[in-house]
Amino acid sequence: MSKEEAKAISLKALVDKENNRVIFVESDEDFTDVLLSFLTMPMGTIIRLISNHNQPPTVGMGCMNNLYESIKNLDMQRFRTEACKTMLLCPRNGAAPQNKRLQLQIDDGELPSYFLCDTNCTFCGHKLLSLYPNAVCECGRLMDMMIKLSENTVKKLVFDARDRGVFVKGLAQFIISDELQVKPSSTEASLSLLSKIGLMDCSAIEEYNIDIGVDEVLTLLKCSLVSKKPLTETLLKQNSAPKFGKEDFDRNIYVKSTVEEPESNVDGKIHVKLIVSKSKKMVCYAEASEEFVDLVSSFLTFPLGYIIKEMRSDFSIGSLTHMYNGVQDLDVEKYFKSNEHKEMLINPKLAPDFSYENNPLGIEEEATKGGFVAGPAMFTVTDNLIITPISPVQSLSLLNNLKVPFSDIEERVVHVGSEKALRLLVASFVSESALTNAFLKEPNSYFS
Repeated sequence: MSKEEAKAISLKALVDKENNRVIFVESDEDFTDVLLSFLTMPMGTIIRLISNHNQPPTVGMGCMNNLYESIKNLDMQRFRTEACKTMLLCPRNGAAPQNKRLQLQIDDGELPSYFLCDTNCTFCGHKLLSLYPNAVCECGRLMDMMIKLSENTVKKLVFDARDRGVFVKGLAQFIISDELQVKPSSTEASLSLLSKIGLMDCSAIEEYNIDIGVDEVLTLLKCSLVSKKPLTETLLKQNSAPKFGKEDFDRNIYVKSTVEEPESNVDGKIHVKLIVSKSKKMVCYAEASEEFVDLVSSFLTFPLGYIIKEMRSDFSIGSLTHMYNGVQDLDVEKYFKSNEHKEMLINPKLAPDFSYENNPLGIEEEATKGGFVAGPAMFTVTDNLIITPISPVQSLSLLNNLKVPFSDIEERVVHVGSEKALRLLVASFVSESALTNAFLKEPNSYFS
């Protein structure tokens, strides 16, 4: 659906006139479904969409932007197949069939295409289809014969009123606060929001009727990542959400430095060599094999809701935690089409074929063989997750840029299992120093 074809969604907003802020909006299933669909979106898709959206504000998400750009800049020969690189930069959404029914669709991906290697493979036990061109079939041939679905194949069906809605039930009514708390519509809930911001005088509020389209939804997605008032900044055109600064990243990530002690049982774990500045207590860079690069690059395929879930409820980023917790609190029987639809939001999974064997995080999806990066190979991974092929010249230049003398460095080996992989995932989303925060600092409560 193009921007021209997309039908705007009308919202009724209650606005604090004096402070020029949205108190809450009234929403039916159309806008609520669009908002909640953010939780199903893979990180790579989010980065691609907001990078291509030329509307302010500027958004930085920890190290994720660096990770995306470095994967984009890696030579194609570094990947197992051409399809592997495309899968990281344009990952599929596990809830894509549901999102195709949204009234406003912000994912600008094309209609699904499927690729086969050869019709002879239909007579054997090999994989028959790929969502990406030039994947390698288990029979060894390239899967480059395309079958494209037509508009008639994927067009929306006509549903009656009882079948409306994508994730939430049709005709359900909600109020959504400025910080994206989603609650069932009621006088009690609206009065609670007014009381929370200290408004008791009806003359201080005003009703606005606002139409929201694709551009506004993209702005709302960006603001939700960094702002505590995304509806105000989107609907009242303030566009002032800040780019995260160092003080935001460092406030909750660690307590003190630790020295990694040898672990007796390292079977099945990924080994990473850290080059550490002893005086600055930071990771300058890491020397890592393709297994570690597979782990880090796979973060781009993870749905946003999965990352928010793993942050735990005591850590807030933008307005996303409020939205996630609100979804958790909504009664399944009253407000969702089914328990499976709620699970798509609070426990989203990878799209088919996006997992790989031996991923220490074990995010749910049927596993495929191998990873994304060709091996055996070694890479340099900086503290802010810029991945490049290993180069002694580049490593020395990096130490020079960081003003770390050779006498100040030491090597430490870490063994990355599920716990450290989870720390790294969260740190990469909220920190500009992902390796330092994941491997050198004591985790606070939301990692435990």
